[in-house]
Amino acid sequence: MDWIEWIGEHFIGLFNAGGEQFMELFNSIVPTLVVLLTFTYAMIKFIGEERVTKGIQFASRFTVLRYTLMPILSILLLTNPMAYTFGRFVKEEQKPAFFDSLVSFLHPVTSLFPYANAGELFVYLGIANGLSQAGYSQSELAVRYFLVGIVIILIRGIVTEQISKYLAKKMQNSAVKG
Repeated sequence: MDWIEWIGEHFIGLFNAGGEQFMELFNSIVPTLVVLLTFTYAMIKFIGEERVTKGIQFASRFTVLRYTLMPILSILLLTNPMAYTFGRFVKEEQKPAFFDSLVSFLHPVTSLFPYANAGELFVYLGIANGLSQAGYSQSELAVRYFLVGIVIILIRGIVTEQISKYLAKKMQNSAVKG
């Protein structure tokens, strides 16, 4: 009977600990997230949706901007999962590469802009808390994580675009022969 009592106490204890963690987040990070989202949407309204759209279409012409600036803006402005809609600004053959670079940035963006992909916030905060307890700076981690993420999405975008071109050409050649 003792083990059933132990399970009962610890089972509810798990939920109590989760509730305490939730309240800690609600009192610290949630207000920041709300203000960041409000600021982002206000900036879009001030600049104008049409101007924002034209700027993004211009950026999609250049490889470096297509796989760095566009994924970053899409995540910051629209957040996950709406960020995928920025794919409409790229050519059809570039969509797999854009999607790859966008998805690859969903975790690093959390370090500086937690509202952009709130689902990953708990993972990042767990890592950051562990490093903080080990004596490392969370600020340095956040900046480095973000910057490395930009380099990675650029590389992934370029590589995926090349792979997509190769596969498209291969499929086209096999269709002509068949």
